[in-house]
Amino acid sequence: MQKMVVTQRACPARRVPSGEPTLIPEGQFITINQSLGGNYTITFQGNMLRIDGTDADAIGQEPEVLNFEDNGSGDIVEEQVWQALDSVFDPEIPISLVSLGLIYNVEIDQHLNSVRINMTLTAPGCGMGPVLVSDVKYRVELVPNVDLVEVDLVFDPPWSRDMMSEEAQLEAGLFF
Repeated sequence: MQKMVVTQRACPARRVPSGEPTLIPEGQFITINQSLGGNYTITFQGNMLRIDGTDADAIGQEPEVLNFEDNGSGDIVEEQVWQALDSVFDPEIPISLVSLGLIYNVEIDQHLNSVRINMTLTAPGCGMGPVLVSDVKYRVELVPNVDLVEVDLVFDPPWSRDMMSEEAQLEAGLFF
């Protein structure tokens, strides 16, 4: 489904596979290569980039709306962090990282307004690891009162498909 569009506004993106943030200026031609899990993989000036679904309006697509209510306490709400994590999808399998069992731990420091996440990949050599890490940081930073997100990639215990939810196994055709 390749489609050429023009950016409607400056659009944040992340380089594939490094995950390095960049900004596509308004009025630029880009090619949408695929849309999976609410995010877009595009080509711009010969570079492959990933645009978060929450910024889809910048490329003329329907944006994904993540709306977290600030309860006014100044605290980070852990449930909202998990909601943000559950909105990040594997770029090759349209299943959330939470359902895939890739998120091992979430620690919230209310004094520093920070979140530390331990996550893994389906394979240690996965080339999309830095992009997934940047997707996680981008989405969790949308949670009210979060000032800092640190993501540690860990490989102990190694991921196995037994860590997937039953729904994810059904979605992937692995549950029978």
